[in-house]
Amino acid sequence: MNRQDFEDVIRRDVRNNPIVREVDQKWVRDLRRWGVIGVIGAAVVLFAAWQHFELLKHGYRIEQLQQEHVRELEINRHLRLEIETLRSPARIERIATGRLNLVVPDSGETIVVERVAPAAHPDPSLVATRREETVDEAAGLP
Repeated sequence: MNRQDFEDVIRRDVRNNPIVREVDQKWVRDLRRWGVIGVIGAAVVLFAAWQHFELLKHGYRIEQLQQEHVRELEINRHLRLEIETLRSPARIERIATGRLNLVVPDSGETIVVERVAPAAHPDPSLVATRREETVDEAAGLP
């Protein structure tokens, strides 16, 4: 092939007719099937990951609440100890005699007030009945 022939081949009007290929229906079905399977698989993986992370989040929250509970129990213990210290009779007596200038009474000046015990409950075998007056009886009519 010489140079002239080569240029003729290049200059020639070559028509590229569009090639129409038939769509392969089996390939489209397979593509759709694998697409659906992929979407379902991705959804399952995302759901499992979401559950896993929620479980971790709740685990951390439970641990945090347990630590807070321990701190609150310690504070509660300290406050109860403080209450018992403030309620001690020796402390109250020291404040009464020191700050308030109160004195301890003599035995002759002391009055003992006895607590009255509540009355005993009636025997359950006794039944009390209540008679209700009618309007006629209250007015004195027969």
